[in-house]
Amino acid sequence: MSAATAQAAGPPPTAPGTGTAQAAPRRTAGRRRLTPYLLLLAGVAWLLVFFVAPMVYQASTSVQTGSLDKGFKVTWHVATYWDALREYWPHFLRSLLYSGIATAACLAIGYPLAYMIAFRAGRWRNVVLVLVIAPFFTSFLIRTLAWETILADQGPVVRFLNRVHVLDATAWLHVTQGDRVLATPLAVVCGLTYNFLPFMILPLYTSLERIDGKLHEAAGDLYATPFTTFRKVTFPLSLPGVVAGTLLTFIPASGDYINAELLGSTNQKMIGNVIQSQFLRVLDYPTAAALSFILMAAILAIVTVYIRRAGTEELV
Repeated sequence: MSAATAQAAGPPPTAPGTGTAQAAPRRTAGRRRLTPYLLLLAGVAWLLVFFVAPMVYQASTSVQTGSLDKGFKVTWHVATYWDALREYWPHFLRSLLYSGIATAACLAIGYPLAYMIAFRAGRWRNVVLVLVIAPFFTSFLIRTLAWETILADQGPVVRFLNRVHVLDATAWLHVTQGDRVLATPLAVVCGLTYNFLPFMILPLYTSLERIDGKLHEAAGDLYATPFTTFRKVTFPLSLPGVVAGTLLTFIPASGDYINAELLGSTNQKMIGNVIQSQFLRVLDYPTAAALSFILMAAILAIVTVYIRRAGTEELV
């Protein structure tokens, strides 16, 4: 056959099904590449609707001027941030102080309990875990109201503290007033500690439970005392849980207003109380939005520094 005849005849026929067989793997590979992005669509949509959109709206509200009667307009009045910070900076400091003390108290209480659940609870582990999360079955508001009864002036707790002269020492430290606990900083911190304690215990337990028990045995074989084993082995390996627990406790406690509202007085108001009042009572929406952004920025800065200083990127 000559070259001209071969060129006229065209390319050789393709075997039936060969093109389809080659295209099928390409379609399958394309679907596999798209699958992770498709699975993310629901989460991205949720963030856009319930996080990004409210944040943009709040940002625009914070630079508005006007009143509820005449309406608010975006005038890019950024001085609202400075005015809000200048007027309410004591509430910011009080919020950070109370939430910091409550976080430290949760760590001091939660770490031994999480350690006991992880290494000593045995067959009672699930029971103790249920007891830890049991408060979540009750409303946050009801739990806080219960502390009003627990810390009542004529209640057994306050009577016992007066009898052993504990309130004399706390009054000297200016965390209580006279022979009462309610409407004092101690009451607010106690409420914050109780309500957010499970957020500390659960990450700590998860981190401690993952530690291999053979490491403790190896430390004992090397003549390490129990305290040295804890200091050199257990605590460093549980640092991801410590970081996660402190963040999960400190962040919501900083913006809380229910504990200060029900267990404190006007002298213990936190920044969350101011924001709630500006939004719902004073109806000064720009100031409330500015305070919210300042609080968020302060917490973000603190958390960023804390994570870097903690030296761990694993938060579970």
